[in-house]
Amino acid sequence: MSTTLTIPTPGPRARLIAVGIGVSLFLAATSLPSLSPRPARAVDPTGSVPEHTISVSGTGTVTLKPDVADLHLGVLINRSTVKAAQADAAGAMTRVIAALKALGIADKDIQTSNVSLQPTYDYSTNTNPPRITGYQMSNSVTVTVRDLAKLGDAIDNSLAAGATSLDGVTFRVDDQTAAEGQARQAAMAEAKSRADTLAAAAGVSISGVASISETSAPIPYPIMYGAAGAPAAIDGSKVATPIQTGTTDVTITVAVVYLIN
Repeated sequence: MSTTLTIPTPGPRARLIAVGIGVSLFLAATSLPSLSPRPARAVDPTGSVPEHTISVSGTGTVTLKPDVADLHLGVLINRSTVKAAQADAAGAMTRVIAALKALGIADKDIQTSNVSLQPTYDYSTNTNPPRITGYQMSNSVTVTVRDLAKLGDAIDNSLAAGATSLDGVTFRVDDQTAAEGQARQAAMAEAKSRADTLAAAAGVSISGVASISETSAPIPYPIMYGAAGAPAAIDGSKVATPIQTGTTDVTITVAVVYLIN
């Protein structure tokens, strides 16, 4: 007795499907990442190594005597009407300016810094709004006095002419370019001295400068000493306002990074 096994031959459609499945399996197998260990990529050692440096700072200061003063003067007038407040304030400031010019102060050194007009109110009646009782006119000027020997007279004559406020006196050096140069050189010399000391202690030598940065300190202006508009003496003679100019400092600070080897 014999047994016959018959395997049907696939048709054209079945053969195309089989080929497609085979190609897909092949592509999937080749595209999967390999599970075998991979060697690590070495880091590129060509990057430059930073230079060795020493960072220091230095400060240079030059002390000067001021040669210019700035005055801040004003008049403040209260009147019942705007017209009266404006007229009286204008008259007072005109007299103040004339007194300053009489001392030889030039027009360019007298500058108006503020002009304002404000109503004044009576709050005692508890009315809303409060009742206007008058008007206050203010006019202020900034005056540059280049001859400090005349500073006391500038103050006293202005107050005598009608100024009602003296808001301060500041002193300064008109041209401090030369002083800044001296302070800058002193600051660099101090920085170099510090760097040399550090380099010698570390057993290295300075080979150059990597960077320099500079800062300048704000200049503190001394304030006038003495009372402005001092009262007259008992014998009626005029008492001059005492003036002390003091000194002022020009300060430069540098930060220097030196290369060493």
